[in-house]
Amino acid sequence: MKKYLFLLLTLMSAIAAQAQDDLLDELNKVQKPVISYASATFKSTRIVSGHSIETVAAKHLDFRISHRFGALNSGYRELFGLDQAQIRFGLEFGLTDRLTVGVGRNSYQKTYDYYAKYKLLRQSSGAKIMPVTVALLAAAYTNTLPSQPNARFFNNLERQTYCGQLLIARKFGERVSLQLTPSILHRNKVETDNDANTLYSLGMGGRFKLTRRTSFNVEYYYTPALAGEISLRDPQFKNALSIGFDIETGGHVFQLHFTNSKGMTEKYLIGQTEGLWQNGDIFYGFNVSRVFSFDKSAKKTHK
Repeated sequence: MKKYLFLLLTLMSAIAAQAQDDLLDELNKVQKPVISYASATFKSTRIVSGHSIETVAAKHLDFRISHRFGALNSGYRELFGLDQAQIRFGLEFGLTDRLTVGVGRNSYQKTYDYYAKYKLLRQSSGAKIMPVTVALLAAAYTNTLPSQPNARFFNNLERQTYCGQLLIARKFGERVSLQLTPSILHRNKVETDNDANTLYSLGMGGRFKLTRRTSFNVEYYYTPALAGEISLRDPQFKNALSIGFDIETGGHVFQLHFTNSKGMTEKYLIGQTEGLWQNGDIFYGFNVSRVFSFDKSAKKTHK
């Protein structure tokens, strides 16, 4: 009897030890650190008019309409700018989740723009800590206006402008996101003798989330006018300041804003902003973004 009792106790001890080992293995699996990536640092690929670090998801197409009215100080005969309008249409496609390419056409100076944006790093916590998201932007712009007496183009190369940007952003909690954008802009032909062909600028932008679907955005591009005694930018051009609100409704993102820049791309934000806020040179505008999915697997999963 004692022999059988001893064997039973030995068997029960072995089973208990095995169960304990299995439980420890499961706990180790649960406690294994994971990588948590920041998402929706900004709600759109633009903060206001300038690019954010966001890219379009793979196999998705973002159709964008940007509208910019005239200056508020144009008076009641122009309905405070609403009688005047500039418009840009753009298509942006996600080749991968990190790489987006886009093309657009701006009625202001009848300019075509093309760009590629690649997300180098993603803000993350947990098993991998990365404090910021970093993206690279390369863009080109083609002015197709006919030559004017004060702006003659002798060949197509003179119509080209190029821009490179390093976009660095961090999301602080659920409400606040900030971005710095060191930029370089090169114009093959400038409009005045006081303008340099190459400009250096620092863009700064931020987002404050007001509700689940709305946020307040601000954007500023500082471009030095002088380097010592050397003129870099014609005094008629100013630094661009824009403020606005994002409103998300289903598959659309509406961006309503006020700015002192007529143009809707970096070419104008950095190099050709003419308005002064204190003089009422403020332009009301809006962006509308609609994303279409061409990812069949995602559609099946969604169903």
